[in-house]
Amino acid sequence: MRLRAYLLLANGVSIGIILLSLFVCYRYMLLNGPETMLLVSVTLGAAAVSFIVHFALTQRLEKSLQRLTEETEHIAKGHFDGMAPVIGPAEFRRLAERFNEMSIKLSDSFKRIRSSEASRRELVANVSHDLRTPLASVQSFVEALQDDIVQDKETFQRYLRTIRHETQRLSRLIDDLFELSQLHAGARVWTPEPCHSDSLIVDVLHSHELQLEEKRLDVHVRVPDDLPPLHAMPYELKRVLSNLLQNAVRHSPAGSRIELEANLLPDQRYVRITIDDEGEGVAREERELIFERLYRSDRSRTRASGGSGLGLAIAKSIVQLHGGDIGVEPRQGGGSRFWFTVMTASEANQYDSQI
Repeated sequence: MRLRAYLLLANGVSIGIILLSLFVCYRYMLLNGPETMLLVSVTLGAAAVSFIVHFALTQRLEKSLQRLTEETEHIAKGHFDGMAPVIGPAEFRRLAERFNEMSIKLSDSFKRIRSSEASRRELVANVSHDLRTPLASVQSFVEALQDDIVQDKETFQRYLRTIRHETQRLSRLIDDLFELSQLHAGARVWTPEPCHSDSLIVDVLHSHELQLEEKRLDVHVRVPDDLPPLHAMPYELKRVLSNLLQNAVRHSPAGSRIELEANLLPDQRYVRITIDDEGEGVAREERELIFERLYRSDRSRTRASGGSGLGLAIAKSIVQLHGGDIGVEPRQGGGSRFWFTVMTASEANQYDSQI
């Protein structure tokens, strides 16, 4: 039975009980015939008016429930663009409002799911390409060695060096994928400690000394002496600096300049570390996309340049793990300025004491 029919039936039963009670009362009031007929007529008229009014009021209630039902069926088919009308009694208006909130949240959730599924397919396609290319190279060189095509020792050694280079490239890609999956799954244990920006920068520069010398890059570092220590995991921050520095080296012209700088932000809570290069820069529409997994563009990253497309994504995940932000902006005079922020140790201690 439909709700409106049920309500009308309940109203009819209640009116019938009232009429029956009034008729019994009229019978024992010792009224004459005309008086009894007048009272009965008035009572029946009032009952009819009550039923009509009840019928009109429940029509709006039925319409509201009908729209909710239609929108529910619409959502069940995967469409989230509709909204239920906020009409009727207060309880039904609240129900419609909650229903609309649920519809918006479901729409956002399905958009994220679709986006995640598209990213997953793109990730699989890109990783397959990145794995296939060095594997094909290794396979062709190994087959050449097995078939004794290479006779001179110099070419033989060159083939071996190429095989070693490609296997190292595969190993780095697999390590990056494993690290990124750990970061996204929250599997990294958060064990921060006070550390200094200058020592982190110096360590990273030492580890990239050969790459910097090969391209004859002029490196300048500016770190204030009174810069407070950071609240971070040193190894993870070195990974961020290393990935950003590798990106800067890769896209810097030979003989150009790279600048690393660390400064305390005006709020005294975070330190901002920047890496400037004189490369081709990053287009405005790509400044957010380059931090996504395996994103490449013709201007910022290519497979030929040696990037796997995971370094900046790993850097972003590590910075977010530390509660900071990361981004890129155009450098005055050309090139790019990559930056990230890290909380100071004093700010972290104050936050912990408040908790």
